[in-house]
Amino acid sequence: MNVARSFNNWRKYRQAVTELGRLTGRELQDLGIDRADIRNVARASIVR
Repeated sequence: MNVARSFNNWRKYRQAVTELGRLTGRELQDLGIDRADIRNVARASIVR
């Protein structure tokens, strides 16, 4: 994987973590996500 792709994936990961972290507990529950799982969900969203 090249540097540009790695950096882009890192940015997408950080954006997903930030956006999910801003959600309330109720909103996360509606999505079926536990607050402790935010990093795993964000990581899974960029792995293709």
